[in-house]
Amino acid sequence: MKILSIQSAVAYGHVGNSAAVFPLQRICVEVLPVYTVTFSNHTGYGAWRGPLISPDDVRDVIIGIEERGVFGEIDVVLSGYQGSDGIGDVILDAVARVKSANPDAVYACDPVMGNAKSGCFVAPAIPVLLRERVVPNADIVTPNQFELGFLTETEPTDLDSTLASVDAARAMGPSTVLVTSVERPDRPEGTIEMLAADAEGAWIVQTPHIPMKANGSGDVTAALFTAHYRATGDAASALSKTVSSVFDLLQLTYESGQRELQLVEAQEFYAHPREQFAVTRVR
Repeated sequence: MKILSIQSAVAYGHVGNSAAVFPLQRICVEVLPVYTVTFSNHTGYGAWRGPLISPDDVRDVIIGIEERGVFGEIDVVLSGYQGSDGIGDVILDAVARVKSANPDAVYACDPVMGNAKSGCFVAPAIPVLLRERVVPNADIVTPNQFELGFLTETEPTDLDSTLASVDAARAMGPSTVLVTSVERPDRPEGTIEMLAADAEGAWIVQTPHIPMKANGSGDVTAALFTAHYRATGDAASALSKTVSSVFDLLQLTYESGQRELQLVEAQEFYAHPREQFAVTRVR
């Protein structure tokens, strides 16, 4: 499998492509990383250095890859945080070019906008871009519960309303939706869930909630789920493997006392997911 991954990059720590590439490589996926920024560290530190890469330069890199004649071999285009309208245009153009060369290719979009605790932390134009232009062109989307509501202009809370929001998202264009960080009001204390849905049904997995903020964990989640799902077409299996790998990555990071994901140290959890959590069919 080959994935063209258009995301940010940092030298220190793990977010964007700096979070997604290694876990994908560890499960034998060939990744073609294209960077939208090259920062010293993620912006959660409040200070960082390095350049935003202009949309024209990002496009040039993608065209250079196309000129090598490999677009017909690409199975997935993956994107994460989109910092500007211009980058969105470049990604959509890349998706169209890849799908022209390989009609079986899919576009997986992680529609990064914010979370329940921080609210929406992207520029005001980005949610509009995602809702009106990007998500309708995606085959797979991986929002958290907050982003799902923002995208669909709904309020997912309990299971029924979350499933209704998933249906609204699928009606926008994507056939498959992974909802991360599902926090139902009636869930057992100290737990969190992840839900996946496609044309075959919907499934949910509950795990203990690890009390830490882990920048980059969503990027790892989107990458692993996309790869597992593209390989098998089985949403329940992809959900099981992804949840297991990400939980063990977060648990290892939490136990280390470090702020940054222990991405390399957790590598066996990607290659050999323990699949220790039950997957429940909810539709």
